[in-house]
Amino acid sequence: MSFENFFSPKSVAIVGASQKEGKVGYEILKGMIEAGFDGNIFPINPKAESIQGLKCYGDLESIGQTPDLVIIIVPAKVVPGIMQQCAKVGVKAVIIITAGFKEVGEQGRELEQKISQIARQAGIRMIGPNCLGLIVPENKLNASFGGKLPAIGSIGYLSQSGALLTAILDMANASGIGFSKLVSIGNKADVDELDLIGALAHDPSTKVIAGYLENIKDGNAFVREAEQISQKKPILLVKSGGTSAGAKAASSHTGSLAGSETAYEAVFERAGIIRCDSIRSQFDYAQVLAYQPLPKGKSVAVITNAGGPGIMATDAIIRQGLDFAEMTDNTVTKLTAVLPAAANCHNPIDVLGDALADRYETALDVVLDDPNVDAVLVMLTPQAMTQAAKTAEAIVKIARRKREKPVITCFMGADKVAEATTILREGNIPQIGDTQSAVAALRVMTDYVRWLARPKRVVKLFPVNRRKVETIVHRHLRQGAREIAENESKEILEAYGFVTPKGEIAATADQAAAIATQLGFPVVLKIWSPDILHKSDVGGVQIGLKSAREVRDAFDLMMYRIPKKMPDAHILGVLVQEMCSGGKEVILGMKRDPNFGPLMMFGMGGTMVEVLKDIAFYLAPLTADEARQMLVKTRTYQMLKGVRGEEGVDIDALAEGLQRLSQLVTEFAQIQELDINPYMIGPEGTTPIAVDARISVEEV
Repeated sequence: MSFENFFSPKSVAIVGASQKEGKVGYEILKGMIEAGFDGNIFPINPKAESIQGLKCYGDLESIGQTPDLVIIIVPAKVVPGIMQQCAKVGVKAVIIITAGFKEVGEQGRELEQKISQIARQAGIRMIGPNCLGLIVPENKLNASFGGKLPAIGSIGYLSQSGALLTAILDMANASGIGFSKLVSIGNKADVDELDLIGALAHDPSTKVIAGYLENIKDGNAFVREAEQISQKKPILLVKSGGTSAGAKAASSHTGSLAGSETAYEAVFERAGIIRCDSIRSQFDYAQVLAYQPLPKGKSVAVITNAGGPGIMATDAIIRQGLDFAEMTDNTVTKLTAVLPAAANCHNPIDVLGDALADRYETALDVVLDDPNVDAVLVMLTPQAMTQAAKTAEAIVKIARRKREKPVITCFMGADKVAEATTILREGNIPQIGDTQSAVAALRVMTDYVRWLARPKRVVKLFPVNRRKVETIVHRHLRQGAREIAENESKEILEAYGFVTPKGEIAATADQAAAIATQLGFPVVLKIWSPDILHKSDVGGVQIGLKSAREVRDAFDLMMYRIPKKMPDAHILGVLVQEMCSGGKEVILGMKRDPNFGPLMMFGMGGTMVEVLKDIAFYLAPLTADEARQMLVKTRTYQMLKGVRGEEGVDIDALAEGLQRLSQLVTEFAQIQELDINPYMIGPEGTTPIAVDARISVEEV
């Protein structure tokens, strides 16, 4: 869709313009006038002849022309009638400021559906309702009640919270941060976050897309579109509302670990979206990405006039996973020739406390030429002889001349660096006032570069037996059975190339002993009941049984104790299974998110998975590289590679297991949850074993 009528209107009608100062209708009209909007403004108020020096109109029809944009600020119950007027005169873009719709209950929801229907039928695009409005600084358009027009910049911002946007505007105005567009999306009855992110992606004035979201309307479309947009422009989002009480009610291990917050983390990683934990950090990241070139690597050089800040920066660089640049001998020689004898000419370069602007300028000029340096952090503490403002001017001059590498500053202090801060920001040099935040901004840049350079996503499809899985899944759905028992869960896994241990069901102790003898000792006994999901919790698993007698005793003990613990459970018998040993226990799993689809999980297996929570999540389908990255993210990975001379496991086979599972849950949307725990993985050349498994399904 085109946002021209929103972003570049030639005429704006304000329905509900007010004569009373302090009313929203008054403040929006005042904001439009004070911003110096170049087009026509039509206040609509049947009870007034003029407002703030502008002629008033009784309704939209009486204007005599069709406004490009209509802003509605009337009581909620009146809005449908105004929308009908918009449709009648041919309006194509509407912003509804009015609250009192779905956010207040069912009656408001019905009202919102009504205005949405009018908009769809008339081909009207609508922002809101329940929003702050829209601001476009370069077009002097302040169609909001958020305060004065901010500076012109390259950051496009969207917010689901109008109140938060007012605070963002106030922070930005105080810091001199500029914007290309600011949009409050409110209830998203029509225009949503994906529409706006797409519009900002095509907006030549926007270099960075930032925003605050509480939820995402269409998860699958968001992932698909945002991944494409992130390849052209960085997307920075603050996402709140991530907790989910529903995760506690999930029945499997994976379900209890995978809440909505986890899903959003996985979505953002897939789509290359940079997650920000605060508005302040979002501003920091937006500035470096909007106004500085991307680094080619992650080697950082630090220039400072004090040892303490230099050490702090060094620590921060290492903690953030960046590299401390090892400068060439040529660079060190050049610095030695121009800096005082007491200066440190190695990284961090200490130009000393008496450094004037020229010393900073020379050092920065030399360091930027070093092929081992990918980015430079310039630090300054305001000592008695420090020329903060002149140093800022020198940094701007050098950075403009040498544009290949990012330069960010950390001028520490307040009043003594205020003028310098203004000079830096006007010169498009990001000024971040504390060391940790400055280095974090550099790390975000390198993370984005790494994401851009990721391999092309190629999802491997394995030859499988889909017919077998269809038969089992459809039978359970016809019977209304949500949980698929362990034996049939394993049949499903076998159809997708997994190997499972041999075993049979026994109804008596003697049957159990006979099966065990046939399988060969040692064996494992597991209680067999569709009502018992976590067998270990009720004493339903006995391992390492080495004789027929031990098998009989274990069988009898289970049948005696478990019915007392779970009297309502329907117990069908006991599974006698060959014992698997000699490998590492991990868990492979999946929880289907209602908005984003199957969420894959990997971590340390066994009964401690929920306690240790050493897990990683990623959206299916998985590529080979993504599967390996899931492994690397966990602490378990170090153990799997082998420690202290211990042989490592077959990492490629483990990654393939995740890919096969990803294919299964992608091809069968009915599978809602799945656990393979433990998944026994051995050294290279051995076959991984799906020791235990459970699957739950639902009709879709």
